[in-house]
Amino acid sequence: MPSTLTENVRKTVLENGLTVLTKEVHTAPVVTVQVWYKVGSRNEEPGVNGIAHQLEHLMFKGTQNRPIQFGRLFSALGSDSNAFTSYDQTAYYGTVERNKLKALLVLEADRMQNSQIEPEQLASEKRVVISELQGYENSPEYRLNRAVMQAVFPNHAYGLPVGGTKADVEKFEVEQVQEYYRNFYSPDNAVLVIVGDFQTGNILETIKEVFGKLPRRQGAGGRGQGVGGRGAGEAGEAGEAGGEELITKCPIPHSPLPTPIVLREPGAGRLLQVVYPLPDANQPDVPMLDVMDYIFTEGRNSRLYQALVESGLASEVTASVTSLRESGWYEVLVTAGSKQDLKKIDSVLSSAIANVAEKGVTTEEVERAKTQLTADVILSNRDITSQAMRLGNDETTVGDYRYTDRYLAAVCLVKPTDVVAVINKYLTKESRTVGFFEPTQKQVTGVSDKPDSAQTTENFSPGVPVLPSEVAKYLPPVDLVTDAIAQVLPQEFKLTNGLRILLLPDRSTPTVTLSGYIQAGTEFDLENQAGLAAFVSENLLNGTTSKNVLTIAKVLAERGASLNFEVHREGVHIEGDSLAGDLPIILEILADVVKNSTFPAKELELHRQQTLTDLQQELDEPSEVARRIFVQSIYPKKHPLHTFPTEESLQQIQRQDVIDFKAKHYRPDTTVLALVGDFDLDKVRSLIQNEFGNWQVSGQAPTLKYPPVSMPEKIVSVNPVLPGKAQAVTYMGYTGINRYDPRFHAALVLNQILGGDTLSSRLGAEVRDRQGLSYGIYSYFHTGKNAGTFLIEMQTSPEDSSKAIASTRQILQQIHQQGVTALEVETAKRTLISNYNVSLANPEELTDRILMNEVYGLDKVELHSFTDKLQKVTFEQVNQAARELLHPDKIVVVTAGPSVLAEKSIR
Repeated sequence: MPSTLTENVRKTVLENGLTVLTKEVHTAPVVTVQVWYKVGSRNEEPGVNGIAHQLEHLMFKGTQNRPIQFGRLFSALGSDSNAFTSYDQTAYYGTVERNKLKALLVLEADRMQNSQIEPEQLASEKRVVISELQGYENSPEYRLNRAVMQAVFPNHAYGLPVGGTKADVEKFEVEQVQEYYRNFYSPDNAVLVIVGDFQTGNILETIKEVFGKLPRRQGAGGRGQGVGGRGAGEAGEAGEAGGEELITKCPIPHSPLPTPIVLREPGAGRLLQVVYPLPDANQPDVPMLDVMDYIFTEGRNSRLYQALVESGLASEVTASVTSLRESGWYEVLVTAGSKQDLKKIDSVLSSAIANVAEKGVTTEEVERAKTQLTADVILSNRDITSQAMRLGNDETTVGDYRYTDRYLAAVCLVKPTDVVAVINKYLTKESRTVGFFEPTQKQVTGVSDKPDSAQTTENFSPGVPVLPSEVAKYLPPVDLVTDAIAQVLPQEFKLTNGLRILLLPDRSTPTVTLSGYIQAGTEFDLENQAGLAAFVSENLLNGTTSKNVLTIAKVLAERGASLNFEVHREGVHIEGDSLAGDLPIILEILADVVKNSTFPAKELELHRQQTLTDLQQELDEPSEVARRIFVQSIYPKKHPLHTFPTEESLQQIQRQDVIDFKAKHYRPDTTVLALVGDFDLDKVRSLIQNEFGNWQVSGQAPTLKYPPVSMPEKIVSVNPVLPGKAQAVTYMGYTGINRYDPRFHAALVLNQILGGDTLSSRLGAEVRDRQGLSYGIYSYFHTGKNAGTFLIEMQTSPEDSSKAIASTRQILQQIHQQGVTALEVETAKRTLISNYNVSLANPEELTDRILMNEVYGLDKVELHSFTDKLQKVTFEQVNQAARELLHPDKIVVVTAGPSVLAEKSIR
């Protein structure tokens, strides 16, 4: 399989030490700019754990030259920007239209040297970071992992949580953070990666002009404070990274605990985590370990899935190899089946691993794992942002941007004996550290319809926190666009049975992306059988008249292809991808399962048990509990959106119900397929005709009438209490508009101003940025075919919930009464248009956009006319939408979280 990852990558090192990696990709008029600093939690120690992550947050607070929230500048550019901290690095990234490339470079160079780190900013951003950490604390998996990793690496920073701890974050002083910034944020400790539509020669001149004058560190060297790895949440979304001098390190000494770590805390399911120490990323065993991992846990045919999930002991088993600059580890996480014993699961897990070590693996298993691994790397690098991430990660972790090419070449050479050798070498009983999570009893209680009496009033300025004219003042100049974007539209055709297909050839990578839709969503669930639509979609791949579940899984796995069905309210979404040559396989299996699935009784029962375990865990997550109660508080009983699965409804579902639902709702005339990728139009048309042409339909497709839903007459508050949670999650909102509402485009612009971005919106600027009350706050108009919901979602410390809700309502009131400014409207339109153009450069987003335009019955030119419609939205239309669509006094507020909330009047 060809790897084009480092073809035409050029590496340049400036005189000040900045490493620059450039790669031209001319498939779409967009570019990505990323700055990777060779510092992460690996450079920390207990007492200052989380300082790298804290600094990452402060890097958005502005510079001496631009004393303004950088999120607002990125948003005004229409840049899809974010950042993450990991064990070995901290990275900042943005993807924009190509004419904004220099502007992004100017902003990154500015904050590399001139960031403002002031006491007031640190105080508010510490609250935000603590809110983020409390979000992680809500998860039993996170708490168990933290305890186990501390035991695996007691004397190395890889044992510390990437995001830090609340105790350490609270103690950070401005001088500490400033010193950390001076020590590590400089060109000689950074890698600049640019991938996309540009000319290398020209851009290198620009880089020298913008970055070349920045000084390198004064006599800096060594590790600084001390931590590192691939972590949780925003604090560690990406993977590994490293520093300048690359030497083979002595392995970090480990002293595993003889008995399991046991956490007995509030929660839902039982969890088992096992961690084995591994070597660093540069060692030759890493490719063999990854092949081993795929054999153990990738897919239905994998060894641990067969031993633990198929037997009913576990509802899920996942594993991953983490390879970092100074060490690595293999982590296995098992979610126990209902009423299953963790000691027994651990014993079966150990036996399964020992069995492979003793009896070996087959050549077929190894070849399948190698194909899956290679295909995963290629398929995960289809868009320019991912390609740049891979280059930045490789250059900072192991000091070589070509690492992945070498790695894939080494994967090709792995033999069955190599897999057995690494199991015997690393997965020994003596080296492992084991953790058990044993949940204690929990109760969910609710408090509802409290009167709106004790409203908290914040020190809240009625004006806009930062005027858009201020943003414009600090925005670097943008190059003029000199050439039009070629607008290619999908080809559309329809089979005689009503199946609609949209095809868009794209030769940029040797891959194909499939997106599909069947009108068989949860809106058709009856209350006493809520969960039925999901039962059908999630069991389609479990066997047909000609293939059993393992055969289907094996056919896909042997090619590294994927095919998934996910149920939503208004339909089942199909997602698939493969290397270009394997498209016939995906289409053949898709056609087989939608026409001929048999729903074997054994598989259905296993699925029921897994679903019950999943439900138990969902009802332990504040975000899921808040969402569920929020939706059910808006939409009354008997409404198609009101039903959610319960233990009782899942137990009611019989095999015949599944068969009947499938026969009634899975029809070619309510199905749409969209394909984007490297294929020949005529060949694909004839393939689809051959596979789907005989899919028969009888009678009319089932339809639903959505009853009208009135707004709440007052503020309705519901406060479900989840014991043992550190953070609260709030949903606020009411019924909204559907996709066909004439105010749709104006509502998008209004939403962008209100809460479309957590850093640059009115809600973000006030609630998150100025007051530091929430790690994330967003608003949405969810618009379906039949209904819509307006909602605001935020996560807060429990003690900050009242304040955050009060401030949010005040902002809604302010915009409802006073409207927004003309400059805000123009900025929001520019941002939305730019974000949309950037999204079309990602094959998955492009395919999904083509699909949903067809599902909504929009003209296929909508793919490109969407931006014209946004451009035509007027200032008056946005303010009219604000008056008609924002209702601060008729709103449902649901806050799920710790019991402290029950004692307060939440508004």
